Amino acid sequence: MRLPCIKGDFLEVAEYFIFRDLQLTTERYRYQWMNRDQTQLIKRWNNVPHFPDLDNFPHHVHISREDSVEPSQPRNILQIIELIEQEVTHN
Repeated sequence: MRLPCIKGDFLEVAEYFIFRDLQLTTERYRYQWMNRDQTQLIKRWNNVPHFPDLDNFPHHVHISREDSVEPSQPRNILQIIELIEQEVTHN
């Protein structure tokens, strides 16, 4: 799914969740925030297990570039929308 953002940016969302014990749980996710013409990654949060040395593995965020990776927290779509809103309104 692709969600439009302010300034023409967009957020691509891929989320797999399960319903367990009367609660939705996000199992796998990828949220990619890009500029309007798809030439610049702003941030991409995901939990693909390919950076085992990072704290809080497998949760991580790519910032501006594929090779700029930092630890992150488990996220869901509502938390990502809130993070983007905070970044856009405070920058």
